[in-house]
Amino acid sequence: MEWRDDGIVVGVRRHGETSVILDLLTRHHGRHLGLVHGGRSRRLRPCLQAGNAVDALWRSRIEEQLGTFSIEARTLRAARMMESGLALNALNHLCTLARLLPEREPHQPLHDRLSGILDAIDDRFDTPAAIVRFELELLSDLGFGLDLGSCAATGSREDLVFVSPKSGRAVCREAGEPYRAQMLPLPAFLLGQDGATSADDIAAGFRLAEHFLLRDIFLPRGLALTAARSSYVKALTADEPVPGRAVRDPGVS
Repeated sequence: MEWRDDGIVVGVRRHGETSVILDLLTRHHGRHLGLVHGGRSRRLRPCLQAGNAVDALWRSRIEEQLGTFSIEARTLRAARMMESGLALNALNHLCTLARLLPEREPHQPLHDRLSGILDAIDDRFDTPAAIVRFELELLSDLGFGLDLGSCAATGSREDLVFVSPKSGRAVCREAGEPYRAQMLPLPAFLLGQDGATSADDIAAGFRLAEHFLLRDIFLPRGLALTAARSSYVKALTADEPVPGRAVRDPGVS
């Protein structure tokens, strides 16, 4: 059996002397692994860098097998990302998140959102908010979505400014104010509200996503949030230029 699909490289592991096991987030077939013969060759290695978009042909005698990939490059983003520590840290974190998805389950909106982020990954204005949305969408796809549509206490859809750290539901100002110290701030950009997104809103968005990523995904698996994520968030608020060094992603060899 075989299929062809668009894919984003999210991980590569060596296999034998010349081959690799490629981890792709594909558009219609979800996260999918496959063997690439000669994947460490001079011809294929530039294609198989994290963040690159590829055209993938997967073949296997039976569906349950690992199968093999034949790969053609579509968009080679990796070289540009290597020039920016900000971009590399974002890339490494996003690839780690993508590898948490179960294999062979379609997640087309996540694939498309990730593709858009990678096309503008070194942008300091719109991309951070897009990464927060990606994190929350991944939580939802894994069964831990937040409910930001109405207040958990009153049912109101107006003036939603907090999120309950326990239920993951929005809370309006009036109901949440007495418990402000225990609440998580809800930034306006996550509600689709118009207007410029401030640095404080971005920071609040990352804190919100971090709380639920840790509680529902990372800690139950005995994992820690990536150092790359911390470096990326810290760099967003740094006054000095972002250095060219970045945290190495252990899932990419």
